[in-house]
Parts: sequence; structure tokens; C-alpha cells
Amino acid sequence: MQASIYIDGNAIPPSAFEDAVLRAAGGFEHLGVREGDVVCLMLRNSPAFIEAIFGARRLGAYTCPINWHFKADEAGWILRDSGARVLVIESDLLVQIDGAIPQGVAVVEADTRIWRDWLALHPRHAGPECTARYSMPYTSGTTGRPKGVRRIAPSPADAARSASVLSDNVRRVYGLEPGVRALLSAPLYHSAPNMYATQAVLLGATLFLESRFDAERTLALIEKERIDRAYLVPTMFSRMLKLPEEVKRRYDLSSMQFVLSMGSTCAPEVKRAMIEWWGPVIHESYAASELGMVTFISAAEALERPGSAGRAIPGVRVEILDSDGRELPPRSTGLIYARQPGYSDFTYNNNDKARRELERDGLWTLGDMGWLDEDGYLYLSDRAVDMVISGGVNIYPAEIEAALIVMPGVADCAVFGIPDAEFGESLAAAVQTQEGFVLTQDLVKHWLADKIANYKVPRLIAFHDQLPREDSGKIFKRKLRAPYWEKTGRKI
Repeated sequence: MQASIYIDGNAIPPSAFEDAVLRAAGGFEHLGVREGDVVCLMLRNSPAFIEAIFGARRLGAYTCPINWHFKADEAGWILRDSGARVLVIESDLLVQIDGAIPQGVAVVEADTRIWRDWLALHPRHAGPECTARYSMPYTSGTTGRPKGVRRIAPSPADAARSASVLSDNVRRVYGLEPGVRALLSAPLYHSAPNMYATQAVLLGATLFLESRFDAERTLALIEKERIDRAYLVPTMFSRMLKLPEEVKRRYDLSSMQFVLSMGSTCAPEVKRAMIEWWGPVIHESYAASELGMVTFISAAEALERPGSAGRAIPGVRVEILDSDGRELPPRSTGLIYARQPGYSDFTYNNNDKARRELERDGLWTLGDMGWLDEDGYLYLSDRAVDMVISGGVNIYPAEIEAALIVMPGVADCAVFGIPDAEFGESLAAAVQTQEGFVLTQDLVKHWLADKIANYKVPRLIAFHDQLPREDSGKIFKRKLRAPYWEKTGRKI
């Protein structure tokens, strides 16, 4: 691997990276990791994250990223459900998940000095390189507990075809190819940034990985390093657009040729403002951990069709079906079904029934709703499920509701997304209080903060004597959401 990697400006030369990867593979093998096993990574963006990914790949093991904000219950679920053999984790996060690590899981601490010392203890892996596995991200589902997306290892012939298709898509959608200089500051525990970094390294690109996003530093890096590729999400666009005009004018961004935005819908006005500032380099894709890359829209197309997520990538099937599986005509809203041939089939780890429920006639749906225009451009209109995407992060309300419903004084509750100018959506909770109890927003937020990641704690808490219900008895979330969205002209 001839990639050059810079993390917060610190260089990892190709030879040092290769040595670290081989030693990581040797260390994991010493801990009992074999082909098809799982190595969990609970890390901030760091050298250890990238090196562990490629060390596990060499052994044919899955890497399973865990959001480093997670608390014990959240991380413990993933560690148990994934069947993790090893957990690589930064030392300060061990306290955060105290008691959650199952017996038999080897723990490797990954603070810089400790990680380097651990690598030095192990010889470089000298065995044959196994068929590389994908990352196994955990994504939320209807149970409220996240499910692991485990790709099924393809046959050699299928693997070759898949690799060819994926290579074309990486160039077309990610804009990555050998020799580019790519910037990534989104967290690697998310599947799209994880894939972006992995592909950049495989292609021998120069990857500038940042431990956190900073709006002005991003501009400064582009100018200083003559960066020509970047992965940025709409929240990052919004924060850069809010910089003072004199700051925005200070930096030369002329080297930038291709920016990919993925993970959450970019508001048309935000995209237009970015294109006016950076030029026609802002591109977007509709994708998901299960589906892979589905559509793509260039900057020029986005200006012509504001709000569109683009057309199907060559070879990808996209259909809009009604609840009975009938294909709908153009401009009719229904469930979005798709299939990307560049990705092998998958199952949900320990929950293949949920995986089978997604499929209809060889196509898969995640419950997103939308429509196609006469030219095949996709428009997202709503979600049939309740998942909220805030700043590119998938959040499933059922998990939050499960933590909230057991709070003393809460008779019932509903969590849903409301519009947010910076994050696209933020979380709101409607709480029906028990008679005799007095609750406040601060009390509810404090209760939740002890049980779930801080970003899952709703920003807005509204209290109700009775929550609206459908005829079936279910809480009528659409009625709760509607007042917040009716003036925005959108539903997601």
C-alpha cells in the first residue's frame, strides 16, 4: 500500500503504515482472530483506527466500528451481538463503558504510545493474506436495537466482478483515484467515511484525516496542501457558510475538484450557496450501509433539479413501489427499492429474518419514500420508518423511547425529528406525564444522558396530558411532527 496518510498534520509514511498494518495483523492473530471473526473498534479518528482496519482485513476479519460516544448499554449490545473477538479502544473510553465488555473479548488499548508499544510486541504477519471482509457497521432498525450489516463473502468469480463494479463506482461517486489528495474529517465510525478512507488508502491516494471538523481549518488545509478531493456533509457546509465573509475570502480553494456529500439530504439552498462559493464541485449520493451507493447527482444537475438525489448509478436498479409491490409511474410517491451490484449480499447479524423483510423481487428497501421524475431523477419525500438523520448520523427513536419510558413520571412518550437549520433534523420528545408528577426538560435530559449517547438526547421536550393516537392505538407521530415541518416545504 503506497498511500501517504496525514492525521492532524502528522505524517505516516507508506513504509511505516505497512509495518503497522502487518504488526496489527500479527497481534490480532496472536489474540485468536481468524478469518470471519470480528474486531470491534471504539476509537476517535486516529492512526490506530486506520491501521487496525487494514490489519483485520489482512486476516479476513470484519471490523465493527462503535461510536465512541456510546455508553455501556449501547456499546455492550454491539460487543455481544457481533461476537467480537477483540476490542480496540482508547483508554479513557473504558470508564465510559465500564462493565459492558463481555468475558472472552480481548481488549487492546489504543492511545498513541500504548498502541505503538503493543504493535512493537508482535512480529509482522507473514501468513497468506485472506479475502478482505467489509466493515460490519451497526445500523438502527425497527426494534430500536441496532443491527450489524454483515456482508456475505462472495465466490472468487463474484468477488472479481464486484470489485470491478465497486472500483468504477468509487471513481464516479467518491471521486477517488490514484494520486489524489483527499480530505476527511467525518468520524470513521460512520460507514460512509469509513469506506471513503479505506478506498483512498487502497488506491494509494494521499489522505488527510482530521480528528475533528473545524470550518476554518478545513479551508486552510485545502489551501496549504492543495487538496483536490473531500468528503463533507451538509452540517459541515452550513458551518463553513456561516464563517465571516472576510474569513471565507482569505483562502485559495482553487485546487478543489470534487466534494462528495453523503449520509443526509443537503438542503437545496445550502448546496446552491456552496456551489456559488466553491464552484461546480459539490456532488451528492443517496446511499446506505445495506444498499451501498444508489444514486449520484453532480453540481450542474443539482442546480437544474433542486432537491433531487440524482439518477441511479450505472448498473443499479431503482424502483418506486406501492405497498403491494406494484411499480408506480413517474412523480408518484412510494417506497424506494434498489439493488447495487457492486456489493455482495448481506444479512443482519443474528437477525436474518429482518434482512429478508427488506427484500422484494431481488430489490431492497430501507423504508425511505420518494418518487422518480420522467428522466429517472430520484427525490426523497419522507420516511416510512421513524429514523432521524441529524448531521449525517442515523438515530432511531425507539431506542430513546425505550430509555425514556422507564423514567418515573413518564406515562408515555414519542421521539421524532424536527427541522434544524444546521443539522437537517434534530430530536424532539413528546412526553405524557403521570398524574402527580412534575417533570422539566432538564430532568428528562439528565435522565437520558446517563443512559444514551449525548447526541441522542432530544433538544426539545414537550409535555402533554394526552398524546394523540391512531385508531390502532399507536401514538400518531405524524400529528406530533407536522406543526414543526409545515412551514419548511419538506418533510425530512
